[in-house]
Amino acid sequence: MSVGLDKKISLKSIIIFTLPTMSTMIFLSLYTIVDGVFISRYVGAQALSATNIVYPVINLVLGVSIMMSTGGSAIVAMLLGEKREKKARSIFTSLTIVVFFIGILISVFCNLFIKNIIYLAGSTEDLYFYCYDYLSITLYFVPVAILKTYFDYFLVTAGRPELGLLNGIIGGITNMILDYIFIVPLKLGVKGAALATQMGMIIPVLISLSYFIYFSRKRGVLYFQKPIFQLNTIIRACVNGSSEMVTQISTGITTYLFNIKMLQYIGVDGVGAITIVLYAQFLLTSIVLGFSSGIAPLISYNYGKNDKGNLKKLVKYGYSIIILFCFFVFCLSEVIAPFITIIFTDKTSTLYDITVVGFRIFAISFLFDGFNIFSSALFTAFANGKISAFISFMRSLGFFVPIILILPLFLKVVGIWLVVPISEVCTIFISIYCYKTFKKQYGYE
Repeated sequence: MSVGLDKKISLKSIIIFTLPTMSTMIFLSLYTIVDGVFISRYVGAQALSATNIVYPVINLVLGVSIMMSTGGSAIVAMLLGEKREKKARSIFTSLTIVVFFIGILISVFCNLFIKNIIYLAGSTEDLYFYCYDYLSITLYFVPVAILKTYFDYFLVTAGRPELGLLNGIIGGITNMILDYIFIVPLKLGVKGAALATQMGMIIPVLISLSYFIYFSRKRGVLYFQKPIFQLNTIIRACVNGSSEMVTQISTGITTYLFNIKMLQYIGVDGVGAITIVLYAQFLLTSIVLGFSSGIAPLISYNYGKNDKGNLKKLVKYGYSIIILFCFFVFCLSEVIAPFITIIFTDKTSTLYDITVVGFRIFAISFLFDGFNIFSSALFTAFANGKISAFISFMRSLGFFVPIILILPLFLKVVGIWLVVPISEVCTIFISIYCYKTFKKQYGYE
């Protein structure tokens, strides 16, 4: 059996290995934007705002999955690097079962209290039914959604990122086709958008299950076998992946605060504008997220293998590539801001003007966020969940909350758009400090 993570490290090999994961994230963001476009164009701006209001709940679901995925995959990759394949497979199997049952619990609990959850998320009476239609459908598919994200990460750990890309393409095309069918001819509104998104995840989950049950057993090293349910391992996976959970929960909280502030200063158009910008942010940072997720198993594997030469190359090349990505994404965002906005709304609308102006201010954050995202992913790969979570917390909540509560008092709407750029700049100093502090401990410099 060959381990897909055991390879000679060079700039070329890193790009080749991470390219499928980057492509997967880009495709995922494009499909998410397509959802937003169909909702905005065929249902209305209020419906688009409603999906953003309930998105914090979806962030929580994603957070659970990504926490278990990144935390667990780092542990499994290290075990593979230590040549303890049997234990790696048992832990992978047990984590899969745990993740699935957590999905069932979330689905049942949230459906029981859905009305309270919607109003707690900040919905108005006018937006409630849009929120309910979108969220209720989404909640029924939580176990599937969690497994989809979980398998995407472990396919990279298994050395098969190209299969994750195939899943992304199949799921995304399914999503887009069903978006059109459900929203345009069948006129199901936001229910149709939610249903299309969730049904687009079913085929990728089935493909992943087939691989880990059958095909990997013949050709790979990571597949299902008798699980070992060790509470300390499950807790370790949760703690190690806590930075990603922090990021998702923080995204929910920051989205909520953005919505509240925009309603306060502009109204529903403000919520629509921040929704469009957050869609664009997901697209433009997807390459950074994909690269960080793709390179993390390589870092974990070589750390477990104690190959300091490869570790040094991975970290050096990783930061260099990320800095180039950040500069490219910033320049691109300034150019395409009007073109992305016009996809969602007419050029003559007030929403268009608000969004383009805000987008170009918000885009300053793209110069810095990649460095922080990669730094957090780096420490997750080393199974140092505390430092990873600390970086994530500071960039997404620690600096964000006080800034969004204070800055708009002086700069009003401009202050709202500046919150994320200032938060990312402040976090850069923490990321640099952590990088320098732990370089000897982990042997990457």
